[in-house]
Amino acid sequence: MQYCIHVFHFLDRLSLTQYLLTKILHQMSKLSTRKNANERPETEKVPTLVVKRIREGMLDEVFKPGDHLAEVDLAEKFEVSRSPVREALLALEKEGTVIMSPYKGAIVKPLSAAEVLDIAELRLALISPVLEPAHRHLSPADFDHAYDLAKRITQMNNAKDSFEYGRHFWDSIFSKAQRPILREVFWQLEDRMTRYEPVYLKLFPTPETRPRQREVLIEIYRKGEITEALLAFKKIYLEVVDQLIDHLKSQESDDSSRRNC
Repeated sequence: MQYCIHVFHFLDRLSLTQYLLTKILHQMSKLSTRKNANERPETEKVPTLVVKRIREGMLDEVFKPGDHLAEVDLAEKFEVSRSPVREALLALEKEGTVIMSPYKGAIVKPLSAAEVLDIAELRLALISPVLEPAHRHLSPADFDHAYDLAKRITQMNNAKDSFEYGRHFWDSIFSKAQRPILREVFWQLEDRMTRYEPVYLKLFPTPETRPRQREVLIEIYRKGEITEALLAFKKIYLEVVDQLIDHLKSQESDDSSRRNC
C-alpha cells in the first residue's frame, strides 16, 4: 500500500512539460535521421524560401492571424510556381503556424492564449539544460556579443529585426551547448511564435517599457551563477507571458461578444 502511495506521489510530481518535451525530442531524433538519409539538393530550397517569405509577411503584418493564404496569390507574389507554395504551406501547417482545410485553403492560425503558455513552458524546459554545458564554451567575447544583441533587441521597433536578433541571441548560447536536437526543437518553437512578435511590440511599444530578461540573464550568467541566472530570466519572462495571455484572453472575449451580438 505504501509503495502505491509513493508511486502516485511520483506520478503527481512528473511535469507534463517534461513528458511532452521527451516525446518531441524522440520524434525529432527520428526525423533528423530520416532527413539526413534522404537529403535532396536544390529542389528543397524554393519551398524553404517561400516559408521564410511568408514568415516575414507575418512579422510585417502583411499576413495577419486569420488571413487567407491563397496559393495562386502567393505564387504570383513570390514569382514561383504553385508547387513550392503548396509545400511551404504544408510545412507551416505541420509547424502549427497555418491551418489548412480542404475547401477553404490555408489561413494564418489565429493567436491563442493556451498556445502561448504551452510554448513558454517548452522554451523554458529547453533553455534550462543548455545553460550549463554552453557556459563551459562561452568566452568573454561571446558574452559581450550576447549582451550587445540583448540590448539591441530592447531598442528595436521592427518586428522582423527583433525576431531575427532574438534568434541570433539564443543561437549564441545553444550553438555552444552542443545539443543539436534541443537547438532544432527550440527553433521550431521560435518559428511558431512568429505570429506573436507584432503583438509583443504593441504591448511594449517603447524601449523604456520593454522587459530586459535577456540582459538580466547574461549579466548573471557570465558570472557562472547559472541557476540564479535562469531564475531571474524565468521570473521576468513569465511576467511577459502573463501580460501577453491577459491581452489575448481579452481579445478572445471581445471577439466572442461581437459574434453573439
